[in-house]
Amino acid sequence: MNATDLLANTLSADARTREDATHKLDAASRENYPEYMIMLTSVLGSEGAPVHVRNAAGLALKNALSARDATRQQEYSNRWLQLPVDTKNKIKQQTLETLASPLQKAGNFASQVVAAIAAVELPNNQWADLIELLLSFVNNQQNTNLKIATLQTIGFICEVIKPEILSLRSNEILTAVIHGARKEEPSSDVQLAAVHALYNSLEFVRENFEREGERNYIMQVVCEATQNQSVQVQVGAFECLVRIMGLYYDKMALYMEQALFGLTVMGMKHNDERVALQAVEFWSTVCEEEVELTVEAQEALDYGEQPEAESRQFAKVALPEIVPVLLQLLTKQDEDADDDEWNVSMAAATCLNLLAMAVQDAIVPAVIPFIEANIKGDDWHLREAAIMTFGSILDGPDPGVLTPLVNQALPLLISMMNDQNLHVKDTTAWTLGRISDLLVTTIKTDVHLHPLVSALVSGLTDSPRIATNCSWALKNLAEQLGGSFYDEDGNESPSGPLSPYYEGVIAALLRVTESGSNEANYRTAAYQAIAAYLGQATADVIPAVLNTIDTVLTRMEHLLVIHEQIVGIDDRNNWNDLISNLCNVVMSVIRKLEANIQPRADRIMTINIGLLAAASKTTTIVEDTFLVIGALASALDTAFSPYIDHILTYLYPALKAHEDTQLCTTAVGLVGDISRALSEQSGKYAGHFMTVLLENLQSEVLNRNVKVSILSCFGDIALAVGPGFEPYFETTMTVLRQAGQVEPNPLDYDLVDYVATLREGILEAYTGITTGFKKTDKAHLLLQHVPSILDLIQRCLKDDDRTDATMRLSYGLIGDLADSFPRGEIKHLLLGQWIVGELRTKYKMPGETKKTLRWAREMVKVATQ
Repeated sequence: MNATDLLANTLSADARTREDATHKLDAASRENYPEYMIMLTSVLGSEGAPVHVRNAAGLALKNALSARDATRQQEYSNRWLQLPVDTKNKIKQQTLETLASPLQKAGNFASQVVAAIAAVELPNNQWADLIELLLSFVNNQQNTNLKIATLQTIGFICEVIKPEILSLRSNEILTAVIHGARKEEPSSDVQLAAVHALYNSLEFVRENFEREGERNYIMQVVCEATQNQSVQVQVGAFECLVRIMGLYYDKMALYMEQALFGLTVMGMKHNDERVALQAVEFWSTVCEEEVELTVEAQEALDYGEQPEAESRQFAKVALPEIVPVLLQLLTKQDEDADDDEWNVSMAAATCLNLLAMAVQDAIVPAVIPFIEANIKGDDWHLREAAIMTFGSILDGPDPGVLTPLVNQALPLLISMMNDQNLHVKDTTAWTLGRISDLLVTTIKTDVHLHPLVSALVSGLTDSPRIATNCSWALKNLAEQLGGSFYDEDGNESPSGPLSPYYEGVIAALLRVTESGSNEANYRTAAYQAIAAYLGQATADVIPAVLNTIDTVLTRMEHLLVIHEQIVGIDDRNNWNDLISNLCNVVMSVIRKLEANIQPRADRIMTINIGLLAAASKTTTIVEDTFLVIGALASALDTAFSPYIDHILTYLYPALKAHEDTQLCTTAVGLVGDISRALSEQSGKYAGHFMTVLLENLQSEVLNRNVKVSILSCFGDIALAVGPGFEPYFETTMTVLRQAGQVEPNPLDYDLVDYVATLREGILEAYTGITTGFKKTDKAHLLLQHVPSILDLIQRCLKDDDRTDATMRLSYGLIGDLADSFPRGEIKHLLLGQWIVGELRTKYKMPGETKKTLRWAREMVKVATQ
């Protein structure tokens, strides 16, 4: 069978034919990779081959070069780079030639392949003339298809390659892209490809944006493109404006004043929803930027510093212009729209929410007339829009401004849970949920609570969408009004505002969870509400908690019994979903009852061991089960020891599941939970745990974030076994010292975040080891490592981007080291100028961090006297 037929068969409607063809292609890829790639390139470039076959060839080529998984991507990259130069050149040349295909779709396929090759070669300093070649193609005035495909290629390359790799060619790339996007370009297809390429290149043309003349020209071309005759080009231009605002907010004042206010307001009114959506997104982005700038300004004020950038208050200036348009868009609901279908009314509601956060109190007088005029309107579109408006502005304005409005609106909103229209009821339930979450103090327990709870419970029997929002609102009430209450003398009250409703609410929620489906996520929402009520229970409703946990455990036992009878994928997914929800409820009860869960511990563990046996390769169930077991270990402490041997059979394989990041992370967490629970009794398992964890650190497959969790877990084990950690001490300290030498690259944001997390893990490990050895006959082992530990602490505290957690851990570790050597053994180190300066810092910081700092100061004082 030739290549064309084989590729055609991969698209066959017959499953057997399709699987056979795919298997043969996979075999060809493994057995003769060079020939496989040449074969696919030949089909891609063949003008006589059917378009769908050429598409299949292009897709196969791209999939042979790129993968989402980082490990597999490295494998694919190495495989390509090891090809003979002649073979690579032949593939590249033929793919570049295909860009000029008379069939535009073939050029589109080829552009993706060229970009995939570039993503491998350019970072390795290969294919140095590629950008120059592509730019020469763009300047080819005769072949429009070639210009389109080349611009798409440039866009794809800019999307997949780090900006710094292309920065040296940014001027040329930008010139070519902008030239194609100009209004003078006769082909709208070329303009569209150019606008998309510009979108992808915006991040690495930062230097061009710094130069006023170039920035003016770029903005002129983009703004003109928003008025293009082609709606697709208009959409692309607005997408560019959205990204420009996100990247270059501080450069936008002049353009906002001269053009962008008017263009975007007109765009929001556009008849084509695609344009309107992007114009609304522009203002959502403005608001997001200004909310973030406000937060940063407050943080700078707290630290006595000047903010790096200031808000231009674009949203507040534009408020009178954009609010009426957003309110009008809110009334364009589609009665038959799917829940996950994004439309202008949803986009307007999201924008209004962000706008309220950005302008705060100023939003209230801007929308109240609309709400008052329409909330009782005959047209359901107007009623729903008014309620959506009210719900959308609850986060941002001062609660004192909103309180009288909410007090006035609550009786009406509660009554509207009986509205004839499904959409009105749905939005009303959502708004009541927002009030319960954000402004619970406005709910007068003696006036509003009973009708509110009654309306929400009644709504649980309505459509799945309404039931979901009612469950969410009930959950918010539990989280905000539940929990412990104390009188003026500090005595805990045995009751709470929700106590009279506990049994009725939980019973109603349990009825919802009896459903066989989970449409609109309503069964899961009900289980989450149950977990919240049980977790926030006051003393007087503990009997309801115990009854509910017994019901939940009975359901889990039933699911275990029927497990073997499940055959279909839908039934299997439904079973998994139910188990996850039930595990969440059990965890909530365990955390609430703590040691009082003991009478039900055997039953819980029997069920969980059964789940581990039944889960097989369903790793999400294993993860959920491990979380329950970890919570139970934390609750029972040393009383958990009878169960350890039963779970090790399942724990060790999970620890060795290097390719499953989440499962391995959860397993590492369970090791920490067990160690902390058993304390010194965990010594008999510490050797096995440490062996596996140290092996994991050597794995090239294991995700680096799991390795951070392992370092933190070393601290848990060391703290638990104390002096018993000595056999693993030197190896662990070597690992921690080496890990602590990793420095962030300011240009690599992912690495910056990773190093911050890594350092927290190392500090946690050092803290556990130091505390475990402190005031024992093994404390002297720490002495030689103190300089390197303090060196890491100094680098952590000097980091401008240090987190509060890093600061708290650093101060705490300084105090622990001082407390470990109170007789002055490390006095000369503790009197270092940087330590003295840090411990005298006047920076504002959260209370717990300040408390830790003061304690460290006292410990150092004692150790240096």
